[in-house]
Amino acid sequence: MGERRYTEQEEALEVKSLRRIIAAYANYHDAAERDVKRYERSFEMLPPSHKELLFHLGLKYQRLRWCISMNASFIMNMLEAFEPPVDMSQYVDVDDHDCGEDMHGHCHADCAHSIERGDFSRNSISMSNSELHEPDDRPRKDGKTHELSRETDNMNEVVDMEGCAQPVGDKLGASQGIDKSCNGDKDVNASDNRQDTDCTAYSADENVTPREFMAPSLPLNVPPIDVDKVRCIIRNIVRDWAQEGQKERDECYKPILDELNRLFPNRSKQRPPSCLVPGAGLGRLALEISCLGFVSQGNEFSYYMMICSSYILNHTQEANEWTIYPWIHSNCNSLSDNDQLRPVSFPDIHPSSSEITEGFSMCAGDFVEVYNEESQETAWDAVVTCFFLDTAHNIVEYIEIISKVLKDDGVWINLGPLLYHFADSYGPDDDMSIELSLEDVKRVAYHYGFVMEVEKMVDTTYTANMKAMMQNRYRAAFWTMRKNASRSKAQKQ
Repeated sequence: MGERRYTEQEEALEVKSLRRIIAAYANYHDAAERDVKRYERSFEMLPPSHKELLFHLGLKYQRLRWCISMNASFIMNMLEAFEPPVDMSQYVDVDDHDCGEDMHGHCHADCAHSIERGDFSRNSISMSNSELHEPDDRPRKDGKTHELSRETDNMNEVVDMEGCAQPVGDKLGASQGIDKSCNGDKDVNASDNRQDTDCTAYSADENVTPREFMAPSLPLNVPPIDVDKVRCIIRNIVRDWAQEGQKERDECYKPILDELNRLFPNRSKQRPPSCLVPGAGLGRLALEISCLGFVSQGNEFSYYMMICSSYILNHTQEANEWTIYPWIHSNCNSLSDNDQLRPVSFPDIHPSSSEITEGFSMCAGDFVEVYNEESQETAWDAVVTCFFLDTAHNIVEYIEIISKVLKDDGVWINLGPLLYHFADSYGPDDDMSIELSLEDVKRVAYHYGFVMEVEKMVDTTYTANMKAMMQNRYRAAFWTMRKNASRSKAQKQ
């Protein structure tokens, strides 16, 4: 498929969108500091006798500041490593729509689940390594761009940020080989080393702007919803890349991995089966599928997610390299201050030391735009969707494309709820949101040639704080459906 450049307006919108997301990350520390100052103001309003009873809160607030600085240090290191897919010094002023400034990132009962959509780059993009490492030239993009609608050198480089509009066979064959060298898993006791860690405590008055590609200066005041998405990403790190998230991964990912093992018992290293993982988030499930012996490609639309997953996958030197404090932003339902302020080390594995199948990749872009291309038709042996279906504006379109990309007799494995992310989208854009019952979802799947093979409900959480007094649990639908060749051909007729 031939390449084409973005139009100037499309690229300008892309830059504006990225600036907003990078600004949210860069202003994490200042926003968190404002929260601590609010806590302190409330404390000062107490009567003297109550202050005396709660004297320890002053020390807690100082500990909070230290934890915030540790989180901010990781974030700034991550931004320093980020290579934007467009020239960030261009298009200072864009006189167009708000470039997604009215993003509908819903935060229902569990905002971390709903971050997967609603915070995206305005344009669908497909990033390749060559594009990521050439920020000074206007990038060339494969395939169609999303309409102007929704916002959206480490040697051991693990994930190839592939261009996804090219034929899947070429793409998978061109995926970067994995350097399996490993520095060894370092046994880090985060709590013992907490005070010895050398971290940069960013002043609340600093305008922290990593590297030059974010010029002009980032805004000092970032919308609260953007900062909250950064906090959601921090909790997603626990879910995907920390030992503490193992229980949740066992609930969500293990049934999927077990099913892939059952369905593809004789996997050939010479011709491994291929698996597509839309809504891959921070990439752990796609990596685990690759370790099973599949050519695995994760697809993700959120720049918030992609910036973080790229850093973890490509820049990890050893296991438990970083420490964050993911639970500090909520004072509610804590059993103790120590639970709220506890450290979490990650990643629990060194990604490049895993037994990754050659061809593992992460593709940035909107699922509908990228995989509705003719080159993707009947390209995949399996599609895995985990907490993904309800991110759709039109879930029927998702199912149609899943059927289209699967080979005849290919399998679709799904796990997740139906917490439709645009169901409460009240705004000037009047976003479309098609909200089907589980029964209707299955009926639509049957229409597109799917036959149910396995079906059950799975109780699970999403980015839950396991030491909190409240956890939101989902009764998630799990199924394996197979694309029936004769039925799918009948639908084409």
